[in-house]
Amino acid sequence: MAYLKFNKAELVNLEYSLKREMIATNRTGAYCNTTIVCCNTRKYHCLLAVPIEKMNWRRHALLSSLDETLIQHGKSFNLGIHCYGEVFEPRGHKYIVDYQNSPVPTITYNVGGMKLQKQILMVQNQDRVLIKYTLLDAHSDTTIRLKPFLSFRSIHELTKCNPNADTHYYDIENGKAFKLYNDLPYLNMQISKEAEWVANPDWYYEVAYPEEKRRGSDYKEDLFVPGFFEMPIKKGESIVFSAATEACNSDSIKRTFTTEYGKIGDCDDFESTLRHAASRLFFERAGRLEICSGFPWFGVGQLRDTGICVSGLTLHNNGDRKAFLRVVDGIISKWKEDLFITTNMVEAPLRLASIMQNYIGVTGNDLSIWKRYSKILKETIKSYIVGRPEAQVHENGMIWAQKRGVALTWMDAYTNGHPVVERAGYQVETNALWYNALRFYAAMSHKYDKSQIFADEVSAIADKIEQNFMEMFWIKERSHLADFVGINGKNIFNRPNQLYVCALEYSPVNEEVQNDILKAVKRELLTTRGIRTLAPNNPFYKETYDGDVCARDLASHNGSTRPWLLGMYVQGNLKLHGKSFIREAENLIKGFEEDMTIHGIGAVAELYDGNPPFYPHGAINSALSTSEILTIKYLINQYKETKK
Repeated sequence: MAYLKFNKAELVNLEYSLKREMIATNRTGAYCNTTIVCCNTRKYHCLLAVPIEKMNWRRHALLSSLDETLIQHGKSFNLGIHCYGEVFEPRGHKYIVDYQNSPVPTITYNVGGMKLQKQILMVQNQDRVLIKYTLLDAHSDTTIRLKPFLSFRSIHELTKCNPNADTHYYDIENGKAFKLYNDLPYLNMQISKEAEWVANPDWYYEVAYPEEKRRGSDYKEDLFVPGFFEMPIKKGESIVFSAATEACNSDSIKRTFTTEYGKIGDCDDFESTLRHAASRLFFERAGRLEICSGFPWFGVGQLRDTGICVSGLTLHNNGDRKAFLRVVDGIISKWKEDLFITTNMVEAPLRLASIMQNYIGVTGNDLSIWKRYSKILKETIKSYIVGRPEAQVHENGMIWAQKRGVALTWMDAYTNGHPVVERAGYQVETNALWYNALRFYAAMSHKYDKSQIFADEVSAIADKIEQNFMEMFWIKERSHLADFVGINGKNIFNRPNQLYVCALEYSPVNEEVQNDILKAVKRELLTTRGIRTLAPNNPFYKETYDGDVCARDLASHNGSTRPWLLGMYVQGNLKLHGKSFIREAENLIKGFEEDMTIHGIGAVAELYDGNPPFYPHGAINSALSTSEILTIKYLINQYKETKK
């Protein structure tokens, strides 16, 4: 029985189905993303987007969509659907009777006595999407027509009819190749059986993307349709369409589909679906294993995001130590300047300590990870002590971080070129991570290193932080920590950044204070979909994440709920309350199973509204959200098994 499945009544209702998106990815960084009725509603939607090395691996959409038409007795039934302003044409969604998401997105059409199944699959180590058509039932001779819509553009942009597009095609085995612009790769479209190609080049004008319109962005583009493939298909027969940057032997197309399909495990419950969502976030690139922060628009191999999610997606997911080490090695080699010299992500380099602690917590092997990364951690800590352009260690031992016009922390949204939440000064999470890194380094160095000079130095700095932290950050009348302390004193807003002092292994405050912090977070910030970024009683609070770019950026860190912050909340409570908190922890992540049927099917969203009903927004498959839910599940199991 399919775990994520939709019926005809749901699918033909566009108000329902257009809000639900499928996503398929592979290890090259390519993806296929559209709605469950195959109507593109975002500029990011397409059947094949690929990263291009010479363009700094930025993804480009090559194949926007593929319209299918079934023909019997001279009568055509077009299964495609596109939006043109307020009009949807053709309306092929009305023929859909079933959608299921596992093992691959599968759509079933029923029209005129014909029943056609469509399955979409990304080949894991090639920039290739395969679409398998199986005629499950037919009572007369049937022909299938496949009409490709080409985009050839960045996923962040739109295209228009223009004289620069090279609309010529090139013959390849059982197919045609197109290259609309010289700086983009070929799109090789092939079919597993011989098909007739009917050239009928034309531009389809003003294809509209309603989600872009809703978000206040440009939302119409022109797509080039070069013609169509046409071939007979018999009852019980399967035909596979291939679109890729490299041509292949057409005899191998069906075999490749079967082989790749067999590698995909069935997702029949919340946990297996969550693990599958995690697996879709890893990419092999230039010899490195990297993590995409979220689909469809986020980048790959980001220092901050990877630091947050690498443990959850590997160690806390399937215990994959090799993948964990490869990812960490990759971000170290990629982000050396940020680690050792200067960065616009002030706390991100300090996460290396907690990354190492997570490895020790899972494996129990502290010596191997210390040997591997201790020098990196030492040089990172040194760079802060010596002083960076954006961060200086003051006499109180704490880091003051400030850079004009730059949001240095993870709350990094901008409007009109200015940070929405700048937070210049002593940020609570930066200094919690700083303290944890110092204590961890000192403890490990005292255990394994011959020279203790630097360990003693960092211990002394940590002592200063511990002596000054409460006076610097504590707001007695509110029983929580200041979010940051700047030139105007304490910022008294109740935000989730204080959770770091509860979750990290080494905390500059005692357990009583940690408990008060957790209570303050529960009282004003905790929701059924994560932790709010700002308390609702604050005048800057935004209850929904919607509207144009400016409105969304204002809401992003001023009320929007973030699932990934739950990880620290749960970790802090389990540290203090042990097994007695397990049931509450389990309840906190229950709602995400329901959400796997909305927004991104089989995935967890980047963020949610601050107010009920907590509608999902942002990236449909978020690395941070996925990783922290996996971490919570891991912690629950650990406490059930080992903690008193």
